[in-house]
Amino acid sequence: MNALALDVGLKRIGVALCVDEKIAIPLDGILRKNRNQAANEVKKLFLTYNVSLLIVGIPKGGKSEEEMTKRIKHFVSLLEFDKKIVFVDESFSSKEALNLGVTNSRKKDAKLDSLAALIMIKDYFAL
Repeated sequence: MNALALDVGLKRIGVALCVDEKIAIPLDGILRKNRNQAANEVKKLFLTYNVSLLIVGIPKGGKSEEEMTKRIKHFVSLLEFDKKIVFVDESFSSKEALNLGVTNSRKKDAKLDSLAALIMIKDYFAL
């Protein structure tokens, strides 16, 4: 079974892949121009990697939890993914990703976001 994890943000989407519940790797993140473009790029990943599980981070706590949860769930609905979807707490995953050695976290290339997605997938599968 292949799983894809998404760290959905308003400007970038971090992406990580887990192959056969054993090997987890970050993929190139997606820079959002609009939600439809971003959804189409994620859909391509579903096909490319034969994804059967989608893990999506939701920020718990904080002032914007309700708004971000609503936005993320709306985005997920655009994916038209008909297999298992799991929402996980992604609080502090970006801060934890900084400890993995991203040298330039200010660069807006979504590398940090994909490392946050990697942390979510590793936590989910206890890797």
